[in-house]
Amino acid sequence: MKNIIKSTTFLAIVAAWLWSTAFAGIKIGLQFHTPLQFAGVRFFLSGLMIILFFGNFNRYFTEIKNNLLLVLKLSLVQIFIQYALFYSGIDLIPGALAAMIIGSSPLFVAIVAHFSFKNDRMTFLKTISILIGVAGIAVITLGRTKVEMKGEYELLGIGLLLLNNIVAGYANVLVSKSPGNISPLVLSSSSLIIGGFLLLIVSIPLEGVTPGPFPPVYFAALGWLSFLSAAAISIWFSLLKRPGVKVSILNVWKFLIPVSGAILSWIIIENEKPDLMSIAGMIVIAISLLALGFSNRIEAGKSSRKKIKHQNNF
Repeated sequence: MKNIIKSTTFLAIVAAWLWSTAFAGIKIGLQFHTPLQFAGVRFFLSGLMIILFFGNFNRYFTEIKNNLLLVLKLSLVQIFIQYALFYSGIDLIPGALAAMIIGSSPLFVAIVAHFSFKNDRMTFLKTISILIGVAGIAVITLGRTKVEMKGEYELLGIGLLLLNNIVAGYANVLVSKSPGNISPLVLSSSSLIIGGFLLLIVSIPLEGVTPGPFPPVYFAALGWLSFLSAAAISIWFSLLKRPGVKVSILNVWKFLIPVSGAILSWIIIENEKPDLMSIAGMIVIAISLLALGFSNRIEAGKSSRKKIKHQNNF
């Protein structure tokens, strides 16, 4: 059991690190491509990468056929709706404010999980630890970028990103509840391909077709983004389907994304240097994760005592 917990923690950290590297690639790609179209190409390629890795094409299409409704629902929710909300909302509000709202997604996921699973309720300690993490996100974001008004549609942008967080929570619940007869790789690949294709189709009347040619740096960014989406989403789906893994607790590891993103910026970008506010925010997030670990140990202890009491009754 301890080995499973350790491997889950390690893989969650790997997925968070991969997602944290996306910001630079997205900034590069959007210099040459429109948002929805770029996202569509990225996710479609990600899905194809997973198919090639999976290899067993007969099993792949059989599993999709047997779980077609789930695949279509997840494609629509996780990729198409969520990222349409994400890209539309992020375009209407300042980057710092967007980062704080997106960074608070574990709180929204935990709320959705609370109403979806009997064994994943919002306890007092869990709520406090998640709120501490949200505070850490705010400290890091405000320390690195000041929030300034962007326009009259700012409230709409905030609403779209908040809705994006709720949709993300629902998508996590869908994957966690998915039947065991579909592989996480098949589920992630098919949803990426279908969702990416839908984004592409919708982008044409809304954004037009972006003409080429594209420079090498664009293809480098697109290649890395496609790979990280394929790897991170496949890892995440596999973790969500593990027995005993709680959706709310797993998503708290996403608090590490801005931490890793800030550290990568300090290493890669010439003018980026560590600052007091960012370091303070990282300490606050570390406290959040420690508080969550303490909460989990208390819950595990209660569960063990109930199990022993139940066995003694027989």
